[in-house]
Amino acid sequence: MITPASNVQAITTVSQTQSLAIENFMQGAIYTWSKNFPKKAFAVRDLVGGENYDWHGTPLIALYDAHKQLGESDVDAVSHAAQDLGWIVKKVLTNDKRNYVNTKQDKVNYYKWVGNEP
Repeated sequence: MITPASNVQAITTVSQTQSLAIENFMQGAIYTWSKNFPKKAFAVRDLVGGENYDWHGTPLIALYDAHKQLGESDVDAVSHAAQDLGWIVKKVLTNDKRNYVNTKQDKVNYYKWVGNEP
Protein backbone atom coordinates (compact mmCIF):
# COMPACT_ATOMS: atom_id res chain seq x y z
CA MET A 1 0.00 0.00 0.00
CA ILE A 2 1.25 3.48 -0.82
CA THR A 3 0.62 6.57 1.27
CA PRO A 4 -0.65 8.95 0.09
CA ALA A 5 -2.89 6.93 -2.20
CA SER A 6 -2.62 7.75 -5.87
CA ASN A 7 -3.92 6.61 -9.22
CA VAL A 8 -2.28 3.80 -11.15
CA GLN A 9 -2.20 3.93 -14.93
CA ALA A 10 -2.64 0.66 -16.84
CA ILE A 11 0.19 -0.24 -19.21
CA THR A 12 -0.92 -1.68 -22.53
CA THR A 13 2.40 -1.80 -24.39
CA VAL A 14 3.15 -5.35 -23.18
CA SER A 15 1.01 -8.45 -22.74
CA GLN A 16 -0.61 -9.36 -19.45
CA THR A 17 1.86 -12.25 -19.09
CA GLN A 18 4.83 -9.95 -19.69
CA SER A 19 3.42 -7.38 -17.27
CA LEU A 20 3.04 -10.01 -14.55
CA ALA A 21 6.65 -11.14 -15.07
CA ILE A 22 7.80 -7.51 -14.77
CA GLU A 23 5.71 -7.01 -11.63
CA ASN A 24 7.21 -10.12 -10.01
CA PHE A 25 10.74 -9.09 -11.00
CA MET A 26 10.27 -5.60 -9.60
CA GLN A 27 8.70 -6.84 -6.37
CA GLY A 28 11.85 -8.90 -5.83
CA ALA A 29 14.01 -5.84 -6.48
CA ILE A 30 11.89 -3.73 -4.11
CA TYR A 31 12.03 -6.32 -1.32
CA THR A 32 15.80 -6.64 -1.75
CA TRP A 33 16.20 -2.85 -1.49
CA SER A 34 13.94 -2.71 1.55
CA LYS A 35 15.93 -5.46 3.26
CA ASN A 36 19.32 -3.93 2.51
CA PHE A 37 18.37 -0.26 2.97
CA PRO A 38 15.32 -0.28 5.29
CA LYS A 39 15.52 3.41 6.13
CA LYS A 40 16.40 4.69 2.64
CA ALA A 41 13.89 5.73 -0.01
CA PHE A 42 14.32 4.51 -3.57
CA ALA A 43 13.35 5.60 -7.04
CA VAL A 44 12.84 3.09 -9.82
CA ARG A 45 16.15 4.20 -11.34
CA ASP A 46 17.90 3.12 -8.14
CA LEU A 47 16.68 -0.42 -8.77
CA VAL A 48 17.15 -0.78 -12.53
CA GLY A 49 19.21 2.19 -13.66
CA GLY A 50 22.84 3.12 -13.30
CA GLU A 51 24.94 -0.04 -13.29
CA ASN A 52 21.71 -2.03 -13.80
CA TYR A 53 20.70 -0.15 -16.95
CA ASP A 54 21.06 -3.17 -19.27
CA TRP A 55 17.65 -4.86 -19.20
CA HIS A 56 18.60 -7.69 -21.58
CA GLY A 57 17.97 -11.07 -19.97
CA THR A 58 15.26 -9.62 -17.70
CA PRO A 59 11.50 -9.29 -18.17
CA LEU A 60 11.98 -5.50 -18.38
CA ILE A 61 13.36 -5.68 -21.92
CA ALA A 62 9.80 -6.35 -23.15
CA LEU A 63 8.94 -2.71 -22.36
CA TYR A 64 11.80 -1.38 -24.47
CA ASP A 65 11.12 -3.86 -27.28
CA ALA A 66 7.43 -2.89 -27.36
CA HIS A 67 8.30 0.78 -27.86
CA LYS A 68 10.86 -0.07 -30.53
CA GLN A 69 8.18 -2.09 -32.35
CA LEU A 70 6.05 1.07 -32.33
CA GLY A 71 8.79 2.73 -34.37
CA GLU A 72 10.28 4.85 -31.60
CA SER A 73 13.91 5.90 -31.62
CA ASP A 74 16.28 4.28 -29.14
CA VAL A 75 16.18 7.38 -26.92
CA ASP A 76 12.38 7.60 -26.97
CA ALA A 77 11.98 3.84 -26.41
CA VAL A 78 14.23 4.01 -23.34
CA SER A 79 12.34 7.03 -21.98
CA HIS A 80 8.88 5.57 -22.57
CA ALA A 81 9.86 2.13 -21.25
CA ALA A 82 11.10 3.81 -18.06
CA GLN A 83 7.81 5.69 -17.71
CA ASP A 84 5.86 2.45 -18.18
CA LEU A 85 8.03 0.78 -15.56
CA GLY A 86 7.29 3.61 -13.14
CA TRP A 87 3.57 2.90 -13.48
CA ILE A 88 4.14 -0.82 -13.03
CA VAL A 89 6.15 -0.22 -9.85
CA LYS A 90 3.40 2.03 -8.54
CA LYS A 91 0.90 -0.79 -9.17
CA VAL A 92 3.15 -3.30 -7.38
CA LEU A 93 3.49 -1.05 -4.36
CA THR A 94 -0.21 -0.19 -4.29
CA ASN A 95 -1.10 -3.89 -4.19
CA ASP A 96 1.68 -4.90 -1.80
CA LYS A 97 0.98 -6.11 1.75
CA ARG A 98 3.81 -3.88 2.96
CA ASN A 99 3.34 -0.16 3.57
CA TYR A 100 5.29 2.45 1.63
CA VAL A 101 5.32 6.22 1.75
CA ASN A 102 5.64 8.15 -1.50
CA THR A 103 7.42 11.47 -1.92
CA LYS A 104 8.27 13.39 -5.04
CA GLN A 105 11.49 15.30 -5.69
CA ASP A 106 12.23 17.02 -9.02
CA LYS A 107 9.40 15.08 -10.75
CA VAL A 108 10.82 11.74 -9.54
CA ASN A 109 8.77 9.44 -7.31
CA TYR A 110 10.58 8.04 -4.28
CA TYR A 111 9.23 5.26 -2.13
CA LYS A 112 10.23 4.18 1.36
CA TRP A 113 9.19 1.08 3.21
CA VAL A 114 7.46 2.13 6.43
CA GLY A 115 7.72 -1.27 8.10
CA ASN A 116 4.65 -0.94 10.30
CA GLU A 117 2.83 -4.04 9.06
CA PRO A 118 0.96 -6.14 11.64
